[in-house]
Amino acid sequence: MLPTFKTNLNEVKEKITSIGEDLVKANELILKALNDCDQKVFSEARNSIKNITSRTDEIDNAIIKILALYTPEAKDLRRVVAYFKITNEIARACSNTRSFIRGFTDVCGDLDVETINEYTLPMQSSTVKAIKTSITMINIEDADELQEMYEEVLIEENKADDLYEMIERKLVSEAESCVQGFEKYHKMLKALRKSEKIAGRAISVANLLVYIKLGGTIHN
Repeated sequence: MLPTFKTNLNEVKEKITSIGEDLVKANELILKALNDCDQKVFSEARNSIKNITSRTDEIDNAIIKILALYTPEAKDLRRVVAYFKITNEIARACSNTRSFIRGFTDVCGDLDVETINEYTLPMQSSTVKAIKTSITMINIEDADELQEMYEEVLIEENKADDLYEMIERKLVSEAESCVQGFEKYHKMLKALRKSEKIAGRAISVANLLVYIKLGGTIHN
C-alpha cells in the first residue's frame, strides 16, 4: 500500500468514525430523553447530527478521488468499496434518527410510562448498543475480535426487532379498542419503527467491516 494511499484512506476512516460517534451520541441522548419526553434533550440529540449530508458528501468525494488516483486492487479495493457503503448506511441511520426524534416528540406525551419503561427504553438501549459496537468495529483489525463484536451487534439488533414487535402488538390492541385514537397509535408505531431501523443499519455496518477483513459476500 502506497504511503499517500494509506494516509488518504485513514483520513476517510477518521471522518466515518467521527460521524458514527455523533450518531451514537444522538441516540444516547434520545435514550436519556425518553423517560420524561425532555424536549431540550431531544433537540440536543437532533443537533448532534446536523450537516450530515455535507459531511458524507465530503467522504464520498474523497473515496472517488482515491479510486481515481490509485486504482486499488484486491483487499485495498474491498476496503474502499466497503467504506463507501458504510458511509451510506451511517447517513441513513442519521436520517432514521432525525425521523424518530421528529415523530416521537409529537406523541411521547401520549405513550404511558409503563409502555415506555417496558418496551421503548429497552428497545432504544439495544439500538444504542448496536450502533456503538458497530462504530467501535471501524478501528478493530483483529479478525476474531471483529467476528465477536459482529455477533454482539446481531444480538442487540434482534432484541430491538423483538421489542418492536411486542410494542406493535400492544399498541395495535389498544388502538382497536379506542374509537378515535387510531391516528395517534399509527404515529407512535411509525416513530418507534425508526428506532428499530437504526439498529438494522448498525448490523449492515458491522457486516461490511467483517467483509473488509474476511471478504466473502456483502449482505444488505
